[in-house]
Amino acid sequence: MKELDCRGLACPSPVLKTKELVDSDAHEIAVLVDNEAAKENVSRFLTNQGFDVTIEAGSGGFMVIAVKQGECETCRVMSDAELGAEAKKITVMVTTDRMGFGDDGLGLKLMVNFLATLKEMGKDLWCLIFVNNGVKLTIEGAEPLPSIQELERSGVRVMVCGTCLTYFNLLDKKQTGETTNMLDIVTSLQISDKVINL
Repeated sequence: MKELDCRGLACPSPVLKTKELVDSDAHEIAVLVDNEAAKENVSRFLTNQGFDVTIEAGSGGFMVIAVKQGECETCRVMSDAELGAEAKKITVMVTTDRMGFGDDGLGLKLMVNFLATLKEMGKDLWCLIFVNNGVKLTIEGAEPLPSIQELERSGVRVMVCGTCLTYFNLLDKKQTGETTNMLDIVTSLQISDKVINL
């Protein structure tokens, strides 16, 4: 088993270092991380790469243990056959909790209305990414939260930056989406047909 100590490393370094091991054709990997966001990011990455993952908590953090099994689930899920030949992949990247500049109350109202109206895109809306102040829209009590949850239930992928949640001390208040890292975000942007930035 190949071991990797990622304690003290900022996102996305733990995932990138884990990816290097996966790319080297490692079949059994143990990754030591020291925070909840890194544990979730590394675990999800390894699961998506076709590994069976178990997590052991200890005094030094978390040990993510992965053993390779079968086909890469992410590749299967993101295939054209799964998405449909006609479907576009539109990603909306939300970097703020307000829309536009000027009055903050108006900006929040516009953002709430925008997120509630996104469902009109239908199957073309593939992914919502929340970074920086945008992550505040995914926590308990956020006005647009029900609209985001409805989109997620309809099959839209919702990604929420783990570094941003940690920075704002909101990791335990997130109510929707998957806690993610910059590698997942960059990969999603890369395979999107169109990206809308807010």
